[in-house]
Amino acid sequence: MFATPAFRRTVLTTARFRTATNSKSTSNQTTATLYRPLLTPRFFTHTRKMGKEGVHNLQTKADWDSALEIKDTLVVLDCFATWCGPCKVIAPQVVKFSDNYPTARFYKLDVDEVPDVAQDLGIRAMPTFLLFKDGAKVAEVVGANPKALEAAIKAHVGEPAQ
Repeated sequence: MFATPAFRRTVLTTARFRTATNSKSTSNQTTATLYRPLLTPRFFTHTRKMGKEGVHNLQTKADWDSALEIKDTLVVLDCFATWCGPCKVIAPQVVKFSDNYPTARFYKLDVDEVPDVAQDLGIRAMPTFLLFKDGAKVAEVVGANPKALEAAIKAHVGEPAQ
């Protein structure tokens, strides 16, 4: 199996077979039912540092408001969904950009977890990258297009750090 041991433990402990006695029948027949898999909050609720500077997860509208208040810094917001294939494909590139452009701050926003922020920003497609400077939107890149995203970042930050 190619999954990590921690992932296997999670899968094995969240989806288990349960044998229950049918209380309505007089015989001791048992039926096997499958527990509904649990979504463990540890996968979605913490800010995880990825790369040198990091891509930070936004969990609430207050987190977004505090990120937007950063002055004289480019804020790159990756609006994604966990079920979105192109979002998963471009995620390593975003981490690479966070390493290459240390003067910019990178954030991820799960549109299903924080729908009020996604609605306020007018997100209609995933992935959508919004670039803000001094609290104002300066650029938008819709779709998993790393060249367009890097061009937008370069236009507002400059060349990448070596």
